[in-house]
Amino acid sequence: MSNSSSITEFLLLAFADTRQLQLLHFWLFLGIYLAALLGNGLIITAIVCDHHLHTHMYFLLLNLSLLDLGSISTTVPKAMANSLWDTRTISYWECASQVFFFFFSISAEFYLLTVMSYDRYVAICKPLHYGTLLGSRACVHMAAAAWASGFLYAVLHTANTFSLPLCKSNAVDQFFCEIPQILKLSCSRSYLREVGLLVLSACLVFGCFVFIVLSYVQIFLAVLRIPSEQGQHKAFSTCLPHLGVVSLFVSTGMFACLKPPSISSPSLDLVVSFLYSVVPPAVNPLIYSMRNQELKDALKKLIQSAVSQQH
Repeated sequence: MSNSSSITEFLLLAFADTRQLQLLHFWLFLGIYLAALLGNGLIITAIVCDHHLHTHMYFLLLNLSLLDLGSISTTVPKAMANSLWDTRTISYWECASQVFFFFFSISAEFYLLTVMSYDRYVAICKPLHYGTLLGSRACVHMAAAAWASGFLYAVLHTANTFSLPLCKSNAVDQFFCEIPQILKLSCSRSYLREVGLLVLSACLVFGCFVFIVLSYVQIFLAVLRIPSEQGQHKAFSTCLPHLGVVSLFVSTGMFACLKPPSISSPSLDLVVSFLYSVVPPAVNPLIYSMRNQELKDALKKLIQSAVSQQH
């Protein structure tokens, strides 16, 4: 990723000018980060340790938690360090790494959410064919494809973005290195190449979104045909958390991409980027554990085991 410009570091957008507010932002980010680590860490540990959760749905959830940890660990620690040490700088290669790992995490996560919707569709709409349509090998292959797709897109976008000559400034109007903000620094029309790639990615994301929506239309129709109320409740309890996660992920991402330029401002961009990059990884464990009784029982057992060992 050679760059013809002489930029060796970037200046990220500061959250606040006063020292008190900077420290407040540090503690806020620390709390959110620890909550994300604890929530996703507990889900991963519960799924690994409880053999009742060794199913396709929980295998995919484990992968989602790993990607959530990767996503929030890419952006928040640097923002915390900058707030604590009263600095805005990030090196050129740190910025490139941040772009790569963040794009990898969110791309793979969205493809994985698409796979998870297919898993729920087959489990509820075609239960008799679940073993043949979505066997263990197929489930692993689809999860691996989500990770590989995220990696491929991250390589493409990172290499393309950082091969552009950047000469307008080194100030990034965001609290982390984000591709659209870096493209604003380019002094070459070749940035349109990356814009084209982003449009292609947006089309693929839209295709996945349509697939998820159609899957859930079929799922809800199938659930409403279940005669027993208990059966409906059990089906909804496995689907609604996933739908909640998808809705949060898509709504924040779409608002970030589609908000009108007329209402755009550095402070609003900061809030929107916080919503789609920081909130989902921290909130997803809570969404999944609220309505899923199996997961709640496994987490309770895990915590009780840890407490009893201390005594």
